[in-house]
Amino acid sequence: MEAVLPIMSQFPEIETCVECSAKNLRNISELFYYAQKAVLHPTAPLYDPETKQLRPACTQALTRIFRLSDQDLDQALSDEELNAFQKSCFGHPLAPQALEDVKMVVRKNVAGGVRDNRLTLDGFLFLNTLFIQRGRHETTWTILRRFGYGDTLELSSDYLFPPLHVPPGCSTELNHFGYQFVQRVFEKHDQDHDGALSPAELQSLFSVFPAAPWSPQFLCTVRTEAGRLSLHGYLCQWTLVTYLDVQHCLEHLGYLGYPTLCKQDSQAHAITVTREKKLDQEKGQTQRNVLLCNVVGARGVGKSAFLQAFLGRGLRHQDARELCEEPAIYAIDTVQVNGQEKYLILCEVNADSLLASACDAACDVACLMFDGSDPQSFALCASVYKRHYMDRQTPCLFVSSKADLPEGVSLPGLSPAEFCRRHRLPAPTLFSCTGPAEPSTAIFTQLATMATFPRHLVHGELHTTSFWLRLTLGAVGTAVAAILSFSLYRVLVKSR
Repeated sequence: MEAVLPIMSQFPEIETCVECSAKNLRNISELFYYAQKAVLHPTAPLYDPETKQLRPACTQALTRIFRLSDQDLDQALSDEELNAFQKSCFGHPLAPQALEDVKMVVRKNVAGGVRDNRLTLDGFLFLNTLFIQRGRHETTWTILRRFGYGDTLELSSDYLFPPLHVPPGCSTELNHFGYQFVQRVFEKHDQDHDGALSPAELQSLFSVFPAAPWSPQFLCTVRTEAGRLSLHGYLCQWTLVTYLDVQHCLEHLGYLGYPTLCKQDSQAHAITVTREKKLDQEKGQTQRNVLLCNVVGARGVGKSAFLQAFLGRGLRHQDARELCEEPAIYAIDTVQVNGQEKYLILCEVNADSLLASACDAACDVACLMFDGSDPQSFALCASVYKRHYMDRQTPCLFVSSKADLPEGVSLPGLSPAEFCRRHRLPAPTLFSCTGPAEPSTAIFTQLATMATFPRHLVHGELHTTSFWLRLTLGAVGTAVAAILSFSLYRVLVKSR
């Protein structure tokens, strides 16, 4: 050992030296113990022995863990928060005396490590440094791995992207566990309790992410209050991300610590996969809580204004539009359908792109928008309907925008009303978003209702005809049965 000690002093990366003998069975179990420990709980990624400090990656990871555990955002961990953290990582809370002993050690070694009897970030980092220096780096590794970190001190892909099978024709939604969690996150960062997140509060929420998860454009896709994100708009944004890109949703929930804080195996626990859309169409009613509406039309017919009107912003309400460098192609809000709240997503789609390529036009309901003062725009919508929706069971509604303007000169052929009547569609709906008042929400309720009851409303105009047809066929069948019965009776009488 005397020959080894100088080498260990010269090379601090050597963690352990064990004198053993296979012949004499000396320290064999110790040898394998330290070898296993060096592989499973290495010191090098955590600690720099020369500076005797935590490495930057370790400090960054532990800082994120501290912020997730600080439930009241007072920059310190109370006894309750420390015990919740201890139980989450190690399965049991600390005894009251052990808790006081820990804080006493921190007080003696770190100025400001304990404030108002609460453990600060500096104290938290010191404790982990102390664990490593005393050879208990498995404690720090247990903490890191419980919060999703791998050997490289980055959140592992298995943690951020747990398996979630979404069959074709199905969609993804947050379930009530997911909504409860993200609402708790909102309430945690709403420090002034005004029901909305200011830019500073939103930045605080994003501090546990490597980069802002949502682009600034998202403020144009949801309702806001004077430029601040309300709880309603916040839940709408989470709903939109879950529907459009569930992998990003899983990643975001992972950064927020869902598996650890909710004591679940993965954040897939917060996601519901809906049943296949074909089954909804067969039953004539959907169980989905999130519905997609494609707003299709030519350039300039007012699709962007229609989306903003859905969020309560008329043409005279320009405050939210100025926040966006580019117009948002999505808008999401809630609507009431037969007393049930549904999330309706409007997606702006250029009609030319649908006609020029084989784009996926699938949706729960299609809003085919044309400019009432420009008959050519209706012809474009009619072509889209014939190509993408006529042979499907997707409900469609033609909307005549700019209803405040005089109608243009009709082109030869069917008028919009005649076209809809010919194809057994609802009559075109007039819409305008001019004026000082908020635009009417009736049209959005109509779209959501059509998406919720696809078969009922797609063939709504056929119900009366179908009823009389069934009645006539039933009467004819009854008459035929009566004639056959009478003929059989006469044959039997004659045979006697």
